[in-house]
Amino acid sequence: MEIVSLAEIYINPEAFAKKLRIRDQGLVKQLIDTAQRVSTPAAAYRVSYIEEKRDDGVFVENVFLKSRVLRRNLDAIGRLFPFVLTLGRAMDETLDASTDMLEKYLLDEIANKILRKARSRFEEHLRSVFALRTISCMTPGSLPDWPIEEQQPLFRLLPGAESTLGVRLTESFLLLPRKSVSGVYFPSETNFLSCQICPRERCDSRRASYDPRKAKDYGVLR
Repeated sequence: MEIVSLAEIYINPEAFAKKLRIRDQGLVKQLIDTAQRVSTPAAAYRVSYIEEKRDDGVFVENVFLKSRVLRRNLDAIGRLFPFVLTLGRAMDETLDASTDMLEKYLLDEIANKILRKARSRFEEHLRSVFALRTISCMTPGSLPDWPIEEQQPLFRLLPGAESTLGVRLTESFLLLPRKSVSGVYFPSETNFLSCQICPRERCDSRRASYDPRKAKDYGVLR
């Protein structure tokens, strides 16, 4: 399993404060400095190969990932990249230690921003190392077709995630530390985002608009 450090992520305090309509830019800068100091963004991943494709999922190195949407996306693909990415335990501890509601809210938003930037940097790493023009990603829990319970088989493909990054699954299949994400990246002709076929209206993590035509094409809209 490969480990990638994603440190030194910069957030512009003025732009961030403006987006959240926070007048106290000094507070925002202070909290950004804190979050950047305590977070240790890093990713662990493997190059894995598909052994068998079925109608409702794929076998990857003797592990079955059950999802018709994932199966469809991997139709002409034989290689994928299971991964887990985290900001580390200290970021969670800093969030838990904050008692001021505004500061806790801002810290949480800052951590989410760092996580998104770390993920973008990780995508750049995969494209560069493996000479991939376009890659797409799916994460368990992002669609009913690939529910959060699928974290369990995914983590069987990442046996060193806890010892190397300190990331583990809870009994309810959530990730700890909380500011973590896992899933699979794969080469693609076009950029697929689960958001495109997810009709959930209120979602802070939305990265693309819902497309009912695409949802119907993938069989998740009848």
